Amino acid sequence: MPLLFIGIDPNTGDHESPTVWVDQEKQELVFQGWKPSPELEAECAALEVPGHAVGIPETEAVVRIPARMVPMIREACDAVERAAVDVH
Repeated sequence: MPLLFIGIDPNTGDHESPTVWVDQEKQELVFQGWKPSPELEAECAALEVPGHAVGIPETEAVVRIPARMVPMIREACDAVERAAVDVH
């Protein structure tokens, strides 16, 4: 099943395009965002929280999404929850 496009940053220019999709088959949110600065990535990697190893695994990435996209993220959450209900 193709990705369900939810939205793109309304302030996007020609080359920057934080985007939100939903993979309905895998029941996942998919984000395209800005790469973090080396300082922000290092800060994220250094955080110690319960259930989370220090560092960023090779299979994961830190991305930045503007707060103005929160409504799209909420919409994506609703869509992925609907997909999960449809599967069960």
